[in-house]
Amino acid sequence: MSRYRQISAAEMNPAQKRVHDQVVSGKRGNFGGPFQLLIRAPEICEHAARLGEHLRWGTALDARLSELAIITTARFWRAQYEWYAHAPLAEKAGVPAAAVEAIRTDGTPVFAAEDEALVYRLCTEIFRTQRLSDQSFNAAIAAFGETGLVEIIGIIGYYTLIGNTLNVFQVALPEGQTPPFPE
Repeated sequence: MSRYRQISAAEMNPAQKRVHDQVVSGKRGNFGGPFQLLIRAPEICEHAARLGEHLRWGTALDARLSELAIITTARFWRAQYEWYAHAPLAEKAGVPAAAVEAIRTDGTPVFAAEDEALVYRLCTEIFRTQRLSDQSFNAAIAAFGETGLVEIIGIIGYYTLIGNTLNVFQVALPEGQTPPFPE
């Protein structure tokens, strides 16, 4: 059972309506998912929407690597809706379906591409230790540069915000969808 009520555009106060219109006119083109929740704090929603738009479409990272970081974050937080929204995007961007399934089931994914294996390693090491070893840091800098590493960390942070928001408000999957993770 969800812990929120959708707020229609007509019910929004001026600050909420301004942010709503910004989100709708951006690359997303809609006001779904977490924004229906974040709009309750319009300033946070505004900044989060801009950051999220940049992290999805404006980084130096290939979409395949961004989506891999997103689904790895979704798995860590067991964010059902985040996984539902991004697992198909990860596969469409080129993350192997078998790797996506291994991540979903908390298995060990196998990657043919070294950059995918490294992104997965970075994300899981950060989640496991809240740090990055010198070896992993150096590998990340060699592969992605400082900018790319900061972008990966930014993706993890942003989708942690989104996943936890969706989890706390118990955003349900669309009717007929099976939750990807056990509760």
